Amino acid sequence: MTTIQVKVESPAASSRAKIIRGILTVALVAFFLGYAVRHLSALLDKSPEPAGFVRGLLQGALMPCAMPLLAFGRDVTIYAANNAGVPYKLGYTCGVNACGAIFFGLFFLRLHRWRKRMNGKT
Repeated sequence: MTTIQVKVESPAASSRAKIIRGILTVALVAFFLGYAVRHLSALLDKSPEPAGFVRGLLQGALMPCAMPLLAFGRDVTIYAANNAGVPYKLGYTCGVNACGAIFFGLFFLRLHRWRKRMNGKT
């Protein structure tokens, strides 16, 4: 007679695996974003012309990604001193707000789905 063994994983083990996988994913994404921000800021600093709307938009969107680098003591340019004035500042503000809207929008969407799933189970 043949016996079949089925390995049943406990819910706690699968939860831990998901959490560890999530932490590793966030760390990997943060590393690559930090790397990209550092090189983009160095590249943008080399330009002799004043920064305009598009550069402000780019720097504004990447500014939140610079926080881990700044926290670890890396000097990253998050605002161009040589800018075109109002167009640059408008682009920078739009970039920061768009990045925040995407981040918090995704966060609250995920929170909403989680709550919906939790309310369905109880």
